[in-house]
Amino acid sequence: MSKILVMTFRNEEGRAFRIRLRYPREDLSSQDVNAVMDLILARNVFATSGGDLVEKVGAQIVETSTTSL
Repeated sequence: MSKILVMTFRNEEGRAFRIRLRYPREDLSSQDVNAVMDLILARNVFATSGGDLVEKVGAQIVETSTTSL
């Protein structure tokens, strides 16, 4: 089973921008993720075609599994 942390932001044009991180820590808390998302917004570290990131939308851990046939 594979896990990916997906953090979703909104940019100046109102479009969604997602950051995906593979293999998140097992002990990751919502407070940890919120702090990192706040830091990303404060430092303006990502440039998007729709402008700066302006808002946190949400975060989730996505688990996928693969079954060979």
